[in-house]
Amino acid sequence: MSKESKKNQLNITELKKERDRLRQKLTAIEADYRKGLVPDSEDQAIELENADVLEGIARVTAEELEKVEASLSELE
Repeated sequence: MSKESKKNQLNITELKKERDRLRQKLTAIEADYRKGLVPDSEDQAIELENADVLEGIARVTAEELEKVEASLSELE
C-alpha cells in the first residue's frame, strides 16, 4: 500500500468516526424532541427556549454531517 493510499485510508477512518458521532448527536436531539413537553407551564417555557437552541444545534450538526459525507464520497 502506497503512502498516499495509507493517508487516504486514515482520512476515511477519521471521517467515518466523525460521521458516526454526528449521527449519534442528531439521534439524541431527535429523541429529546420526541419526549415532548412537560405538563408544568413554567417548565414548558424553558423547554421551548431550549428547543430553539436544539434546533440550531441540529441544523449545524446536519450541515457538518453533509460535509463529512461529501468528503467520504470523494475518497471512497
